[in-house]
Amino acid sequence: MKSAQPSYLPKLDDVRHAAKVIAEIAEETPLTESIRLSKQYGCQIRLKREDLQRVRSYKIRGAFNKISALSNEDRAKGVICASAGNHAQGVAFACFHLKIQGTIYMPSVTPKQKVEQTKLFGGEWVEIVLEGDTFDDASLAANKYGARTGKIFVHPFDDPKIIEGQATVGLELISQSKAPIDYLFVCIGGGGLASGLISVFSELSPNTKIIGVEPKGAPSMKASIEAGEIIALEDIDKFIDGAAVKKVGRLTYPICNWYLNDMITVDEGMVCQTILDLYNRDAIVVEPAGALSIAALDQYKDKIRGKNVVCIIGGSNNDITRTAEIKERALLYGKLKHYFIIRFPQRPGALKEFVVDILGPTDDITHFEYSKKSSRENAPAVVGIELKDPKDLKPLIERMKTNNFYGDYINDKPDLFEYLV
Repeated sequence: MKSAQPSYLPKLDDVRHAAKVIAEIAEETPLTESIRLSKQYGCQIRLKREDLQRVRSYKIRGAFNKISALSNEDRAKGVICASAGNHAQGVAFACFHLKIQGTIYMPSVTPKQKVEQTKLFGGEWVEIVLEGDTFDDASLAANKYGARTGKIFVHPFDDPKIIEGQATVGLELISQSKAPIDYLFVCIGGGGLASGLISVFSELSPNTKIIGVEPKGAPSMKASIEAGEIIALEDIDKFIDGAAVKKVGRLTYPICNWYLNDMITVDEGMVCQTILDLYNRDAIVVEPAGALSIAALDQYKDKIRGKNVVCIIGGSNNDITRTAEIKERALLYGKLKHYFIIRFPQRPGALKEFVVDILGPTDDITHFEYSKKSSRENAPAVVGIELKDPKDLKPLIERMKTNNFYGDYINDKPDLFEYLV
């Protein structure tokens, strides 16, 4: 539900000024064609590679633009910010480059790689504090600390200078694209990048349809747009940490609500499969939030056919230790990984019978947890099975039931699943 037209929208002159400011430290990232995706969707798909920034994210644009604009008096006070990772790295880099002391609050669940990179970019100019489970928790703690100390808070998305800095991505896109862009897909966390892009495209390419993309487990912008007002989500899935925000900005919400052509969500499992495809087939490493715009293409496959499409890859700050979880989520989403409670007869040869007679020729056991605790006729085991084709599930279950091995299917029982697996 659209509300009133926003009272604030960055001016092109301010965005152009921001581009001059950040030229000192930010890269003009390439706009490259994806041959694979273009063939897959029957259109021209190009990727804006913000993952190739020196801090591996577009966030350096807004952070540097904001901190550069501070007065000497405010610089002397130092800055403070809250971030799930990418904004933190942009702030850290700006602090080091401009020789300004900074305190950076990050959620305690932030991937280790992002924490270490923030320390690397900030050096002796930044202090890192891990606080809370979400960005919103860290933000609350950072604001309280700023109120006590007088340090200047550098918001990750809800600040004019931040939005103007992110908007410079749009200026580059307009100059790099030889033909009008029909569709532009952009990840939304708090909405700073999307708001910046809107400010540029509404002036220079008004026919471009801008599609906002959020994680299914953290749809703060979509929920607010549907409600007609900013609402705070009580619980969110924190897996896509770069876009897991409970509440969007007071500046960004009206802009996105008024100008976005669509606001969609993508299942975290689809995002994980996209990450794996980009790595295995294109040699591109992205973080979950960086893959959101590409993961959304499937929902628009009929509309984008024959069109000129751009997806923004927002960042590549991924932790390799998360690879197993990413693969697991992708397999679960693709209905290729299934967990069961199997009741094995307490007799010799039962496991061999299960492997030989129950499993299909391409089925693979990837998880097995069994403990004989009693003399009962049947003893339960938690078994994870990976299939080559989702169609193999039904006959597998039928064979289990026919031969009295079937106990329960736990993929669709989230409480039991999280407890057992």
